[in-house]
Amino acid sequence: MSADKGGSRAPGRQRVRKGGNRTPAQRAWLERQLNDPYVARAKREGYRSRAAYKLLEIDDKFRLFKPGGRVVDLGAAPGGWSQVAAQRVSRAGGKGRVVGIDLLDMDALPGVDFEKLDFMDERAPERLKEMLGGGADVVMSDMAANATGHKKTDHLKIMGLAEAAAEFARAVLQPGGAFLAKVLQGGTENALLADLKRDFAQVRHVKPAASRSDSAELYVLATGFRGGGTDGDP
Repeated sequence: MSADKGGSRAPGRQRVRKGGNRTPAQRAWLERQLNDPYVARAKREGYRSRAAYKLLEIDDKFRLFKPGGRVVDLGAAPGGWSQVAAQRVSRAGGKGRVVGIDLLDMDALPGVDFEKLDFMDERAPERLKEMLGGGADVVMSDMAANATGHKKTDHLKIMGLAEAAAEFARAVLQPGGAFLAKVLQGGTENALLADLKRDFAQVRHVKPAASRSDSAELYVLATGFRGGGTDGDP
């Protein structure tokens, strides 16, 4: 397939034929996947999802992960973000800890401990600290609620997840730790930013290049956690 060099036409673009049992929305999604350079790159480079490149870009710019760091990945399946975290904290060298949790099953990943668990369970923070061997340096979430097709409803659902993830982060982060979560543009994300600013030294929006340009998706990044006081250092 020839690559689009930036013009308005993409002569090598793959199309999905009409017919069969696919709806128009399903055909559009499949075409986007077939023609997405990040999907192809993930397959070549062994990442479980294109989302890995969003986290790689964010870490390259803001240096979230340190060798020996302890990381929690909320809604980890299929594992793209956990893969990146394990590489960046040097799990292959026996350093750091990466724990992924999800309500879905996830195939085993080198350097990642996984638990099938609801992060909103009141027992989850203590369980995660047990698995990490102390408090976390980074809590991250690329979770998105199942779409309803109603823009306002979908926005509120994903913001609810982000707010719950922020509460979880407050319960497990070490002082100086960082929180990263997916949000959607739409106004209410400003309330989350204001809330985070009470507990973190710096809060910002991030839109990595790997995030599709036609998507309302953003990431909120909060660094320099002021609370904490959990046990031990990585």
